Amino acid sequence: MAEENGRYIEAVGRRKEATARVRIYPDATEGKIVVNDRPLEVYFPRERDRIHLTEPLKVVGLEGAFLITVQVKGGGISGQAGAVRLGIARALVEYNPEFRSVMRRNGFLTRDPRVKERKKYGLKRARKAPQYTKR
Repeated sequence: MAEENGRYIEAVGRRKEATARVRIYPDATEGKIVVNDRPLEVYFPRERDRIHLTEPLKVVGLEGAFLITVQVKGGGISGQAGAVRLGIARALVEYNPEFRSVMRRNGFLTRDPRVKERKKYGLKRARKAPQYTKR
């Protein structure tokens, strides 16, 4: 999944229906995050999502050290934030393998397997049944 060439380190993160391709540029002069060609604050207006996806950088103390570009598609806003978080964590481990134990301990390298359950026949949704009438 992750590949390294001279300029950047790339990793993929997924959550629910969202997929994020994260590129970390280690020798960038400014440390900012760009998501789908827009600044992080514009793409993720909720502060909760921004805090969630920058956690891996905070844990290793490299917040603001890299230029990070992200291409993310599919799913909703919080699913996309989770996908970006996993992608950033994987790219940081690729950048420095010593970060693996810290990332693993904090649960950043575990892909969240929860997805929407399929609808069953005879039901209105996955588990919601039609109202029962006795008579």
